[in-house]
Amino acid sequence: MLLGLHQVDSGTATLFGRSPGDLEARYGIGVMMQEVTLAVEMTVSQLVALTTSYYPAPMSADDAMALTRTTEFADRAYGKLSAGQKRQVQFTLAVCGRPALLFLDEPTVGLDVQARETLWATIRQLLAQGTSIVLTTHYLEEAEALASRVAVLARGRLVAMATVDDIRGVVSRKRISCLTTLTANEVAAWANVTAATREGARLQIVARDADDVVRRLLAADGTLRDLEVQRAGLAEAFTEITQEAA
Repeated sequence: MLLGLHQVDSGTATLFGRSPGDLEARYGIGVMMQEVTLAVEMTVSQLVALTTSYYPAPMSADDAMALTRTTEFADRAYGKLSAGQKRQVQFTLAVCGRPALLFLDEPTVGLDVQARETLWATIRQLLAQGTSIVLTTHYLEEAEALASRVAVLARGRLVAMATVDDIRGVVSRKRISCLTTLTANEVAAWANVTAATREGARLQIVARDADDVVRRLLAADGTLRDLEVQRAGLAEAFTEITQEAA
């Protein structure tokens, strides 16, 4: 709706105080969709130069490619690129117009670890420069790493919106990891333990009251060592919130 691709059924959608269908409003946005079709015979530099021509005050094609680390395949035809390289080019097209508001839909799908870290670094750079970013992702570690505010959708409805810390705060469970002679079955039977499993030599525990479980672990095993306690992550919070909304 904010991109002007769908009409609202009720209420209003505005983009920089204007209708999303207003060309002047759309000059201020950049978009990277999850599924994109581009001219396969055009080179990367040609695609970027063409896209910059749509904006009133864009970056140069060279600057845009330098920002997104795509210069190395600037002269290659888009159709000859790998899936991950195509995603990097699509990101370049999204940012080349110096958007005040950037929409990224599953931006790191198909990227290897190094390319994902590069894209994350560029996103942080754009945020530091004042760009607002709406990012849609199923990779919760991505939202945890990048977002200042998280919105959780379930069954087409907004069920939570807050900072990452506040979203994580709805979950009282914590993760405990340690080296111990105690068995997973033994610990799983304790009060306040939601789950206990072995991962190699380590015992992994999910607990509702971590302090109580840690005290019991120390009392039960005098040789216990390498103890770690972590708060619940965004994944656990997402699961709990969406289950409650079901």
